[in-house]
Amino acid sequence: MNPHRRSPLVVVSTALVYFFLYMPIVVLFLFAFNSSKTNILFEGFITQVGPTEIVSGNVIQSPCGPFHWFCELAKNVEVRNATRNTLTIALISTLTSTIIGTFAAIALQRYKFKLRTFSEVSLYIPIVIPEIVMGIGILVLFSQLFTLLNSALSLIGDSQLTLGLTTVIVSHIAFSVPFVALVVRARLHGFDQSIEEAAMDLGANELVTFWRVTLPTIMPGVLSGALLAFTLSLDDFVITFFTTGPGASTLPIYVYGLLRRIVTPQVNALSAVWILIIFVAVFLTQRLQSRQAY
Repeated sequence: MNPHRRSPLVVVSTALVYFFLYMPIVVLFLFAFNSSKTNILFEGFITQVGPTEIVSGNVIQSPCGPFHWFCELAKNVEVRNATRNTLTIALISTLTSTIIGTFAAIALQRYKFKLRTFSEVSLYIPIVIPEIVMGIGILVLFSQLFTLLNSALSLIGDSQLTLGLTTVIVSHIAFSVPFVALVVRARLHGFDQSIEEAAMDLGANELVTFWRVTLPTIMPGVLSGALLAFTLSLDDFVITFFTTGPGASTLPIYVYGLLRRIVTPQVNALSAVWILIIFVAVFLTQRLQSRQAY
């Protein structure tokens, strides 16, 4: 019996799993080129005609051809603003949470202190509790904190603290740090501290040792944690919904608002663009990790 021969049942089961996982994405991409404005039934691809858009019933003919909804998406000011807010929040929260999470993982792995057990357990709390509970808790925290601060600020001026982009960024950092810390700590389990001792024996101080020896060694874990934090920040809805304010709408919040109106294939075009962005980010991260491995 050939040990490398795969069972037909395993092949069929694997194909069904991949079909179940990726068929919705294929349908999403397909509806991004739908000629119907209702986004319920696929009525064919949009055809390219003259210099202006022609609408016959619910069927669209556009000078952009099948990319009509992508052209409409590019002209949508609300989408551009929401995209800018989403990327700003994701980039700042990812950078900050990666730095905090990496140092937290190193501290928990190497040092013994009185609150170490409590710190380890507390890392799992934001991961295991429902997002809506954490969202309400952060909202109550900001509400009480702003009430106290606004009372003090009212004595010296008219400026008032409100929910906005800053509160969303702080919230995303709060739930991203545990994910980064756990991923980096898993990488540190196989770390050989003797190479750090060798670097110090050769005259390097602690900062140089960390920058030239420790960080490059654990970089695959740091990149994995950063990518996880970036992805969680991009698609977060519940916590963002509770902590956002005027002018701080993100893409998940914007798409949710569209549900109150007619949902056109423009939403599918938006989703297709973001899937491609995530795919490119994952691909680049894998390339960086493979380089670090060699």
